[in-house]
Amino acid sequence: MTSRQLSKLTARLGFWLLVALVVVMAVFPFYYAIKTSFTPSGDLFRVELWPTRATLANYLQIFSQRSFLQAIFNSVVVATSVVFIALLLGITASYALGRVRFRGRTTVLLVILGVSMFPQVAVLSGLFEVIRALNLYNNPGGLILSYTIFTLPFTVWVLTTFMRQLPLELEEAAIMDGATPWVTITKVFLPLMWPAMATTGLLAFIAAWNEFLFALTFTLTDSQRTVPVAIALLSGGSAYELPWAPIMAASVVVTVPLVILVIIFQRRIVSGLTAGAVKG
Repeated sequence: MTSRQLSKLTARLGFWLLVALVVVMAVFPFYYAIKTSFTPSGDLFRVELWPTRATLANYLQIFSQRSFLQAIFNSVVVATSVVFIALLLGITASYALGRVRFRGRTTVLLVILGVSMFPQVAVLSGLFEVIRALNLYNNPGGLILSYTIFTLPFTVWVLTTFMRQLPLELEEAAIMDGATPWVTITKVFLPLMWPAMATTGLLAFIAAWNEFLFALTFTLTDSQRTVPVAIALLSGGSAYELPWAPIMAASVVVTVPLVILVIIFQRRIVSGLTAGAVKG
């Protein structure tokens, strides 16, 4: 073996070792969470790569708590509502910003982008006063409102960028046929926008599903809390016990729907790209 071949082999071996290291670092936390969720509480501090005594007691424990089941239901309602409202407003706003020419359109887009850059904690106190004035404190409506405020700018920005790329001939043909702007949006543009809608809808759902700060601040009782807050408030058998195993089990339970949604939306993105292609 020549020195050149040896250097190539060494470089290739180093590359794959680096890839393996990155994969292990990225996957190991998820593996450890799943492993911990099946480990009895007495074996948590034993160093082992695989639990010698796997158990479902941690999952049975969290599903036996009515407050956790209620939190899952609240998260589903809130996240689904946020996605629906954000996509509805985002589609109409993207049509106005992407297809209608008016003075200040670029300024409006920059303002929308600027709003999305504000950290949550910077507007927490002001938003709390708004929610209290609207009588939405400790109510799912308060979470839906706050999540929509932070989700809508990104949704409008992405959908506007996608809307601008659609052929102008499609809109002109719809206008010649007497279609109204709403018919143009729903019948002409909407079938072509499924890829962008799937992406923005998925990101909006994940953001609403995982949000913690607003959910902790704007809810007070177990009947109105969402999943992240419910997991954070899980308690052990005493004030000095932190139930790591049930917490990991709850984390795995609430992560599974996101994984399923990612798989479903990936398929819809591909089908939307092929079904919405413009044939010439």
